[in-house]
Amino acid sequence: MPPSLDIIEDVLIKAGSSFAQVVRVTYMLPDAADFEACWPILQATFGANPPAATMIECGLIDPKYRIEIEVTALAG
Repeated sequence: MPPSLDIIEDVLIKAGSSFAQVVRVTYMLPDAADFEACWPILQATFGANPPAATMIECGLIDPKYRIEIEVTALAG
């Protein structure tokens, strides 16, 4: 799993939740074309019942970043 998803998973676990309990996810990328490469990893992460999702093409705070991910999850 990429470091960004590891960080999200750690926070979810500390909050008593998990990727299985994510109900909403927003992906922000500087170039929408980059999302295609991310999709297989995200499918594997969220499994057979993916959350509602939005992908936004936008400028990120630092050009070295390629994606920002925001999730909303149910608590355990």
